[in-house]
Amino acid sequence: MVNAAAIVAAAALLGAVPVSAGLYSKNSPVLQLDGKSYDRLIAQSNYTSIVEFYAPWCGHCKNLQPAYEKAAKSLAGLAKVGAVDCDEESNKPFCGSFGVQGFPTLKIVKPGKTPGKPIVEDYNGPRTAKGIVDALVDKIPNYVKKVEDKTLEKWLADSKDTPKAILFTDKGKTSALMKSIAIEFKGAIEVAQIRNTDKEKASKELFGITEFPTLLLLPGGKEAKEGIIYDGELKKEPMVKFLSQAASPNPDPAPPKVKVSKSKEKKKDEKKKEEKKASKDKEEFESASSSHASQDGQTAGATATEEVLEEAPTESPQPEVDTQKPIVLPDPAPLISTIETEAELATECLGERTGTCILVLLPETSDEISQKAITSLSELAHKYKQRQRSIFPFYGVSSANPSSKNLKASLKLGDTTQIIAVNGRRGWWRQASETLSEQDVTEESIENFVDAIRLGEGSKKKIPAGMIPETPEEPSETEEADVTVTLEKPAVTETILVEEVKEEAVEEKADVHDEL
Repeated sequence: MVNAAAIVAAAALLGAVPVSAGLYSKNSPVLQLDGKSYDRLIAQSNYTSIVEFYAPWCGHCKNLQPAYEKAAKSLAGLAKVGAVDCDEESNKPFCGSFGVQGFPTLKIVKPGKTPGKPIVEDYNGPRTAKGIVDALVDKIPNYVKKVEDKTLEKWLADSKDTPKAILFTDKGKTSALMKSIAIEFKGAIEVAQIRNTDKEKASKELFGITEFPTLLLLPGGKEAKEGIIYDGELKKEPMVKFLSQAASPNPDPAPPKVKVSKSKEKKKDEKKKEEKKASKDKEEFESASSSHASQDGQTAGATATEEVLEEAPTESPQPEVDTQKPIVLPDPAPLISTIETEAELATECLGERTGTCILVLLPETSDEISQKAITSLSELAHKYKQRQRSIFPFYGVSSANPSSKNLKASLKLGDTTQIIAVNGRRGWWRQASETLSEQDVTEESIENFVDAIRLGEGSKKKIPAGMIPETPEEPSETEEADVTVTLEKPAVTETILVEEVKEEAVEEKADVHDEL
């Protein structure tokens, strides 16, 4: 006999959760997608996209919504931000085909070599607007050619009848805005960038360029006399309009596909295969979704305000593969060394000839932040070691070490966990964050901090007088790492002078639309 109370409770639960009510309104900057529109808006596009697979009843999805919409606004015109309501009956086979096991699942979709067959990968970065924007900007395809005096003539001569656009700029890095311009005119206008340096005098004199940035259009291709200088606002819409006088931008979304007539028997066979696959995808998805919904009902209330949302393992859709691959657990990362004495700290990181060190200054009482910081740095060090990358050392500094208290007092740091970079030989230090949160001690956040130090980005502070002992020290093994940046092995090892890297990296990160 069916329990009446259970029926009432189930009915109340269903009534409280609107099954088909999506999270994003029609006015949202987030694209509303389904199986059909995904192909035309995302798979056929030249732009990089991120797609969220969600369910309206999912607490973590609701938490992500504001940040996701904010990211969509920031990326307008640069990349696409879409979402699929997997609670919609018609979308379940589509969600299943992407291997969706939990919500929200985020997938980055990049244009592949074959049109309509993009590369799909999981997004496992921070569930914040900045994290999503940074990840998408980093993956925007770059069709802008870096040109110099010695390569200009050849670039102009190649496809000489094709219209060309050149951006003369002080920047060394290609901006997200310029990348998006090149995407708009891919195959129609060739786009290049020439940096304003003393080496590129001939290029500037050839076209009479005296101000930077300057966008020049050569509607007829090679002939310099036909050049037209853009004098409008450095925004995408007016720039696209300016370049459109030479060629039309690519249509986006892609035009509908032309249907080719097929025999009735072939149509029936294809329909049966599609229905069979859709049924299987839907069945697998509903099983996973039901399990997730049950767990969400038990945990959503407790996690409704969490900043870090749960990560659900996902795989890109590969319908041909039916076999289950064995789970291979990664090797555990050994913990980084802890410096216990003043002499050891002076020898390794605070000597007159010591190079760069990353230090975790630990509090008297271990807490979640300190444990996570040590774990993340250990994982990062282990990853670098496995990839045979030469990098400066990471250390934990125990609160029992007298130098820890002196260091915090001299640098005016709090008593909580601190992550800093120091260089005794050059006398500078830099703090990862004034107040560390859980987001600041993730492996990705710490790796971003390490990369910024490695590439000379960001401002550094001078180490106060008296902190570096005057007694000469032997050159440490890390001194060489401070002078050079060694790329990954076992491929050919390249060494880039840090001063050259700094010249490229010193530019501040402005709004992603205004980086010219």
